[in-house]
Amino acid sequence: MARQIIDPRPPIPTAYRSDERVAMQQMARDFTMNKVLPVANELDPQHGLIPDELRKEMGDLGFFGILIPESEGGLGLGTFEYALITEELARGWMSVASIIARAALTFGLDPSQRSKYLPLAARGEWLGAFAMSEPDAGSDIASVRTRAEKTEGGWLINGQKMWCTFADQANAIVIVARSTPYDPDHRHSGIRQFILHKEPNGFPEGLTGNPIKKIGYHGWNTYELSFNDVFVPDDGLIGHEKAQLAGDDGFKRTASGMTTPRIHTAARSIGLARGALEDSIDYVQEREQFGRPIGDFQVMRFKIAQMASEIETCRALMYQVADDADNGETNDVKAAMVKFMAAEMSERVTSEALQIHGGAGYTTDFPIERYWRDARLTKIFEGTSEIMQRIISDSLLPPTPFR
Repeated sequence: MARQIIDPRPPIPTAYRSDERVAMQQMARDFTMNKVLPVANELDPQHGLIPDELRKEMGDLGFFGILIPESEGGLGLGTFEYALITEELARGWMSVASIIARAALTFGLDPSQRSKYLPLAARGEWLGAFAMSEPDAGSDIASVRTRAEKTEGGWLINGQKMWCTFADQANAIVIVARSTPYDPDHRHSGIRQFILHKEPNGFPEGLTGNPIKKIGYHGWNTYELSFNDVFVPDDGLIGHEKAQLAGDDGFKRTASGMTTPRIHTAARSIGLARGALEDSIDYVQEREQFGRPIGDFQVMRFKIAQMASEIETCRALMYQVADDADNGETNDVKAAMVKFMAAEMSERVTSEALQIHGGAGYTTDFPIERYWRDARLTKIFEGTSEIMQRIISDSLLPPTPFR
């Protein structure tokens, strides 16, 4: 039987479709298949970094400026377009789909800082890293112990941070730190956000870092950071232009800014799963056993059907949540739902794809193992699956005394 080339990606649903979105999606698909995927297949097995040339091309295409207003040099688009392009990029390499979020860190800045850095971020020329997690503080933001002590002209940062991706190459690091002593009765109080400007490919005085040995998410480095009297000037306190900062300003900024990142993670999860599905569709038509393509066997056909159905279910929810966000109906619970469902789905689908590929799937000769490794991470970052279930269940059930 001749091999059929079938595109398993349904078009954007009519309710959300526009000529602009269709063209944008196709442009991102072409860029991913022609530029991102070949680079990923070459560099990921070597743990190589995303090339500067690829980042520049992404900047030229506007990928870093999707959410940045046109008045600041961006495209001025919405969460829907952000998710649309993210899915396409993740189909090739999740790290490339992730790096576009490094421009979004500018949204926490004060107005004077935004006007300076947003135009650069829109071109991919100013990208940040986010230092929140610590050895004993992850999803529980209120457990942050890194200290920010007031000194003449600024602040001194002391403490340790974990899981800070892109810390070395970033132009700045946004740091979540505590400006008052830890009080177990007022755990949210005193948490602030600071921005530490730095030169790319290095660390300022007092800051040291060690790359963490990851099993995936290659293309950039993730660091454990140690802050030893790292100086941040007064204007590095995010929110300093307000007349008066609330006692839990930094906590609220950190906790409330998770809706878009979780939609972004859902899109990354769907992109990974789609890559695994598309490669599996090709593979079952090429691989022969018992004198016929394995795609002729019902068990393989049903696996493909299950994978495609799960992907489309999550994509439909993602479109809905992203569209709601663009229409001012931000819903943290629905964002948690789509992040949870898409991440869990992605691990299942990529694992099934590896099974379809058999022994070949367990090699670095095929990108399936990359999709599988990276999909596993989507259940952890931007809030674990367990935290997502906590958010969802808390919206449906009375409060529990175990907080």
